[in-house]
Amino acid sequence: MANVTDYIKESYIELTQKVTWPTWRELLNSAILVLIAAIIIALVIFGMDQ
Repeated sequence: MANVTDYIKESYIELTQKVTWPTWRELLNSAILVLIAAIIIALVIFGMDQ
């Protein structure tokens, strides 16, 4: 059981102290890029299906 507790503690420390989270602007830019790519891929598949 100690191993599980250690794992949870270490995971929490890593998420709060070692992970570099993206800024809001970076997150928004990435989300827009993914949305555009998904739309383009959907249109290509739709065109091939016709």
